[in-house]
Amino acid sequence: MSKHYANASWDGTLVKGNGKYTLKTSGYQGSLNYSSRFEDEKAASSPEELIGAALSSCFSMALANDLDKAGSPSEKIETTAEVSLTKGTEGFSITEILLKTKGTVKGVEKSKFLEIAEKTKQNCPVARALKTNIRLEAELA
Repeated sequence: MSKHYANASWDGTLVKGNGKYTLKTSGYQGSLNYSSRFEDEKAASSPEELIGAALSSCFSMALANDLDKAGSPSEKIETTAEVSLTKGTEGFSITEILLKTKGTVKGVEKSKFLEIAEKTKQNCPVARALKTNIRLEAELA
């Protein structure tokens, strides 16, 4: 089993506060704030953007693998994730993620590429994770 770690912290109230996250392996750090998540100002990241990055990178890797297994190795797979955060009666929810992928693959017909891509969407580990049970361990400092 492979484990991966990220850390995030938030200082202050939701609207006036700010946060940061760190990816353990690469040490990459990013910032978070209210307006980048809920408004149009995009000077920082958001949890939804991070989910989009995780899903689009996982999908691209999985699609390359699935194409290779089908006998049509890819030269390049590029995927964009558009994550929609919508306010409903019970608060904000991620209501849709649109994956847009473009593959450079020699010797595969469009219909076969689309079939493999659809299967990959169902089986990519991050896509499956978005449907999984989330456990929580919490303590008060």
